[in-house]
Amino acid sequence: MSGMVQVAVAGDVAEAEELQEILRNAGIDAALQQAPQDDAVNVLVPEAELETAQDAIEALTEPDELISEP
Repeated sequence: MSGMVQVAVAGDVAEAEELQEILRNAGIDAALQQAPQDDAVNVLVPEAELETAQDAIEALTEPDELISEP
């Protein structure tokens, strides 16, 4: 099984949970991990689903809503 990779960095837990919900609705398992920077939270997905996860996030969010993408 492949490992988890970062698909996005959210500014806070609420934003991370929103992204996690978007991914789960797209059928992608997502996990949250506290980022080293302040309140930021990494959103992780299985490596094999990275591209699909990126597409799902882009399709369902405004580009300026995300702080950064890896």
